[in-house]
Amino acid sequence: MATEAELKTLERTLIQARIDILEMITAAGSGHPGGSLSAIDLIGVLYAHHLRQDPKAPSAPQRDRFVLSKGHGVPALYAVLAERGYFDRALLPTLRKLGSPLQGHPVVGTAPGIEACTGSLGQGLSVALGMALGARLDAHDARVYCLMGDGEIQEGQVWEAAMAAGKLAVDGLVGILDFNKAQIDGLVSDVMPIEPVEAKWQSFGWLTRRIDGHDLSAIDAALSWSRVREGKPKLIVADTIKGKGVSFMESELVKWHGVAPTQDQCTQAVAALRARLGGN
Repeated sequence: MATEAELKTLERTLIQARIDILEMITAAGSGHPGGSLSAIDLIGVLYAHHLRQDPKAPSAPQRDRFVLSKGHGVPALYAVLAERGYFDRALLPTLRKLGSPLQGHPVVGTAPGIEACTGSLGQGLSVALGMALGARLDAHDARVYCLMGDGEIQEGQVWEAAMAAGKLAVDGLVGILDFNKAQIDGLVSDVMPIEPVEAKWQSFGWLTRRIDGHDLSAIDAALSWSRVREGKPKLIVADTIKGKGVSFMESELVKWHGVAPTQDQCTQAVAALRARLGGN
């Protein structure tokens, strides 16, 4: 597990990552800020302290793998990959531009560190399950992490993969649910409720743990728990806030699912975040 000092340093890094997310989406004029900001703490802790990968050898066969099933949240992943040295930060402003390796959803073969093409929601857990089964067949100790959205798990394919993972006891597979309570059409509880989410996954043979998805210590502890092999796949249910870190986004969850900030809104939000950096 990470030390208190390490998490304090990471907290500052993730404030900068939020700035990067806002600036790249604003520059693109399109994108998904709400779900990127809700997921950034989860992705940040994973890459900083738990994912066994080398940015200089991102295709090493025995590496851990991360599948961003909610592919529209990829600005968060790009921000972390750039910070970790997978590619030059100068690429971040090219998000969604023609010819850029940083497309609006993850595309294998573009930016280093992208493990799966995602964005058609509901497919990532099936991909991650296949990777975890492959690692088991090859006798690798690799872990495969799959980050899903709460609206996304309304898709039937997610439950087919969850059922198979439980039946096959794939204990190299870790699901992470970004439970920010809102999707493009409204609140998850109104569109198609998913609670009691832990009980449902447990009934499919998964071990579960629920945390505050913005508490870095809680995320770190849950990811440490997920690495212990107990003969079953594991799910971390992370309660998050859509648009976390930007006050006007946090107060209008649904609005900011897939709308880019204006330049004025971006300037306002970035100034507030930079003030937090200056005060730490």
